[in-house]
Amino acid sequence: MHPITLVVISGRSGSGKSTALKALEDSGYYCIDNLPAGLIPQLTESLNEHIEKIAVCVDARNHTEGITSLINVLKHLPEHINTQVLFLDSSTPVLIKRFSETRRKHPLSNDETSLKDAILKEKKVLEPIAAIADLQINTNNMNANELSALVKKRLCEIHPSTSHEMAILFTSFGFKSGIPVDSDIVYDVRCLPNPFWVPELRQHTGLDKDIIDYLSEKADVQQMYDDICHYLDRWIPKFAENNRSYLTISIGCTGGKHRSVYLSEKLAKHYQTTFSNVQIHHRELSKLQK
Repeated sequence: MHPITLVVISGRSGSGKSTALKALEDSGYYCIDNLPAGLIPQLTESLNEHIEKIAVCVDARNHTEGITSLINVLKHLPEHINTQVLFLDSSTPVLIKRFSETRRKHPLSNDETSLKDAILKEKKVLEPIAAIADLQINTNNMNANELSALVKKRLCEIHPSTSHEMAILFTSFGFKSGIPVDSDIVYDVRCLPNPFWVPELRQHTGLDKDIIDYLSEKADVQQMYDDICHYLDRWIPKFAENNRSYLTISIGCTGGKHRSVYLSEKLAKHYQTTFSNVQIHHRELSKLQK
C-alpha cells in the first residue's frame, strides 16, 4: 500500500479550524469537516487507492466518547498512514470576542449554557486531543491569511512525512511585532551591532550582500552564531529522541530585517548539511512582499 498522510485538525470553536482546513484543501488535501472519530479507519481504507493526502476536522461537535476514542483510533491505524495532529486554540477572552463579533452560535451553548461556559467546557472536552497534538498553534494575534500561510508552511512545505527526521524551521522576526506564536526556542540577537544605524545599509535586508559583509566581519555576531550552534548541536537530537515532529527556532532582532535574517539564513544553511528537513521563514520580510 502506498503511504498516506493524514492530518487531524482540532481545537476550540473560533480558533481557526476552518481556515486551516481550507489551507490544506488548497494544498491538495482531501478534506472533511466534522468527521466522527470512529469513521477515520473506514475513510482511510476507502480512499487508500485514490488519495494520498487527507485532512479531517475532529472537534467538540463529536460526542465526548468520540473525542476520547480518537487516541485509540489513531494508535491502531496501519503503519503506512503517517498521522499528524494539529491543535488550534486562542485565549477565552479572544474567543468570546470573535463569537460576539460574528454573532455565531457556539456548538456547546444553549438556553442553559452561556457563551463563556460553553467555551470553557469545550476546552475541557478537547484536552485529550490537545495532549497528543504534534503541533499546537495559538491564533490570538493571527488573521486568516497569516494562519493559512503558517499551516501551509508547517504541514505542507516541511511535513515530516517527507522524511523520517523531525521538521526544523528557522524563523526570523522583529520583537516590535511580537514573538512568533509557534516558537519552541527563541534567541534574542538585539544586542548585536545593528546595520539600521548605518545610513547606507538601512534599506537593505539580511539577504543582501552589503548586510552579509557587514555582519560577517563583527566578532560578536560570529560568537552569537557559534553559541547558538553549540546549544542546538547538543539539544536538537534530544528533541528528536522525544518523538517531536516539529521544531521552530526563532531568531529575533528589533525590526526583523537585518540581524535576525542574516543569522537565520546562516543557521538554516548550516543545519541543512546535517538534517534533510530544514526550512527557513522570514516573517517580517514576507509581510513586505505582500
